[in-house]
Amino acid sequence: MKRILITGGAGFLGSHLSEKLLKEGNEVLCVDNFYTGSRKNIHNLLDHKNFELLRHDVTHPLFVEVDQIYNLACPASPIHYQFDPVQTTKTSVLGAINMLGLAKRLKIPILQASTSEVYGDPAVHPQPENYRGNVNPIGPRACYDEGKRCAETLFFDYYRQHQIDIKVIRIFNTYGPKMNPLDGRVVSNFIVQALKGENISIYGDGTQTRSFCYVDDLIDGMVKMMNSSQGFTGPVNIGNPREFTMLDLARKIIDLTGSESRIVFQELPEDDPLQRRPVIDLASEKLNWKPTIELTNGLVKTIEYFRDTLQAEKEIQTLA
Repeated sequence: MKRILITGGAGFLGSHLSEKLLKEGNEVLCVDNFYTGSRKNIHNLLDHKNFELLRHDVTHPLFVEVDQIYNLACPASPIHYQFDPVQTTKTSVLGAINMLGLAKRLKIPILQASTSEVYGDPAVHPQPENYRGNVNPIGPRACYDEGKRCAETLFFDYYRQHQIDIKVIRIFNTYGPKMNPLDGRVVSNFIVQALKGENISIYGDGTQTRSFCYVDDLIDGMVKMMNSSQGFTGPVNIGNPREFTMLDLARKIIDLTGSESRIVFQELPEDDPLQRRPVIDLASEKLNWKPTIELTNGLVKTIEYFRDTLQAEKEIQTLA
């Protein structure tokens, strides 16, 4: 049994990671300031004897005793990270400094949940880990993109200077149950709009592409990276290499929900990447990892979650 700290533990990914680590017999210390995380995500874990919740902001130091650290804390959707861009950058940078300091004191492994956004609007496609990216450092997305890039810098500087056992993964688009219906991400947007019978909004002409990894696959890769041999630092791409256009995704969700929603087109936001697909050869070689859940199967589970969530909200509104 290990005692494992997860920052951002009440978020979409953090809550799924908490569940997996508890099922494996570990103790989990979930740390979250609930800026974007939700108690609803971890409600089923609150009575678990090996689960502990601590309300804390990682921009401030934390003094606890643990065996591993997963650093997931940071708003990850454009709506949330652009709402308070200064705080977003502080969360990535100061959060990394504080968690690395804790790992240094305790001499324990620490994993950084980085992002495919470090590649920006890529000029190389698909994206291998040695591609250095095409990021606008002064654009509206820079608080997240450059914050995560700086966090990676800090991780590797601590590794070289203090011999910290670091693990860095770059997460590509991930979806599944417990996503926030209002987080502005494409999968949740399309599903909610389809279930409500609203127009489905596509930004740009719909030919831009993304690769979608189901959350269970992502969490499996994350845990494998943490438990990989010491000295293997990454960064490692964790994502699904199958690529879909926004039009493909919208039509698939309309079909799976049985919706009569229409597709409408809106202006593409500034610096929105036109292509995004990971090269996962390194994850396959070093971690024996690859995604196993096809998009259709994952979407069915995600749609079921959102249908239940929207129905519950409707019932609450009716009672009120």
